[in-house]
Amino acid sequence: MISHDFEPTGRAPRTLARVMAVANQKGGVGKTTTAINLATALAACEKRVLVVDLDPQGNASTGLGIIAERHSHNIYQVILGRTPLGQAVAETSVPGMFVVPSDVDLSGAELELIELSRREYRLREALAGVRGDYDYILIDCPPALGLLTLNALVAADTVLVPLQAEFYALDGLSRLVRTIKRVRRGLNPGLSIEGIVLTMFDRRNNLCDQVARDVRAYMGEVVYRTVIPRNVRVSEAPSHGKPVLLYDFTCAGAQAYIRLAREVLRRAPRQPEGARAPALVS
Repeated sequence: MISHDFEPTGRAPRTLARVMAVANQKGGVGKTTTAINLATALAACEKRVLVVDLDPQGNASTGLGIIAERHSHNIYQVILGRTPLGQAVAETSVPGMFVVPSDVDLSGAELELIELSRREYRLREALAGVRGDYDYILIDCPPALGLLTLNALVAADTVLVPLQAEFYALDGLSRLVRTIKRVRRGLNPGLSIEGIVLTMFDRRNNLCDQVARDVRAYMGEVVYRTVIPRNVRVSEAPSHGKPVLLYDFTCAGAQAYIRLAREVLRRAPRQPEGARAPALVS
């Protein structure tokens, strides 16, 4: 556990973190895997990174070796306003990388939030006090469009979309784009798409190549050049409580996430304090 009650140091103030919601309304597309491994790769690039586990399944927490029961504070308490977010931050085994863990209690938050004022803004307001302490904040969203995901989209500057190269990929992507448009109109005008990353990619499968061509034709340069291959070491890593970059740095999946992090950094120079990313979804 770390504290965010820092004393003044005389150093130049940090700019605000870039807040990215890692989201896809469809489950099983590598969303959590992308969140924790991209965060690890960004930390390896000497960025200070916070992962917010907003999924009641808590897979991002366990994938980073965090056992929620051992931590007295978590994102559930933060969302309901019972704990400041800074008090819920836990250290990971990756230098410069931290996580706000989740546990099963979060599954009841959807119903509890309905009764609260400004229910869509709870996470945004909670993050306001720590955005100056990080370079990147990645929010791992649940695979559904409920109040938790809505909180993430309202809190975020951008949305990073992991997309499995499968037959219905474009259909799911078009629904997510419509959701982002609705959020922009009503709740977060500055929200944009950070990028789309193709996951579980098998170059031996002709369908993967066809889906990649279709997605790039539909979304253009928003789609990252880096693709994440289907890789057994990536699948094994969470059972050891490690990102794949710690589990097997040399494997194809780990190297792909390093390339993705570099591409993210090239595309998104640091924003001055208070700035928002340009809107890519009209």
